[in-house]
Amino acid sequence: MMPVKISKVFFVNALLALFLSCGKQHQVFESNCNEGVTFKKVDFAELTSHLEKYDKQYVEVTGKYIEGYEQSALFNDSLFADHSLKKALWVNFSQDCPLYLTGTRIGLFEYNNGTFTQINKSFITIKGKVNVRNTGYLNKYRGTLDKVSFIKL
Repeated sequence: MMPVKISKVFFVNALLALFLSCGKQHQVFESNCNEGVTFKKVDFAELTSHLEKYDKQYVEVTGKYIEGYEQSALFNDSLFADHSLKKALWVNFSQDCPLYLTGTRIGLFEYNNGTFTQINKSFITIKGKVNVRNTGYLNKYRGTLDKVSFIKL
């Protein structure tokens, strides 16, 4: 009786692993404006809690991106985090750093195949330069990520 239970558990775990590995492919948009720069991978809470320590440094951080009228911001993706604007980072996209889908000339903000790339309310990994002096629209944000050169959806 015991070997049958073990084989069932193994089978269920194997199926679960198979389904999880067949998930959505990530889209990566990159720019060459920060070529040769080394990015420091930082936890969102660490970055926003000690933002001055990272000023003018190039970082890689993951969070939830929200865009809207007068808003372009990265928030902590944790359910338990403070999601106020003072804990968010303004995301300053620039024409100086055009972002293209890897291996193509399809831009992040370009109309393609009848649609725009939807990044609103998406969990993203982003690379950019920290600026503590720019606190975004109406100075409502903790700081800014400038020179954005990488987005992974």
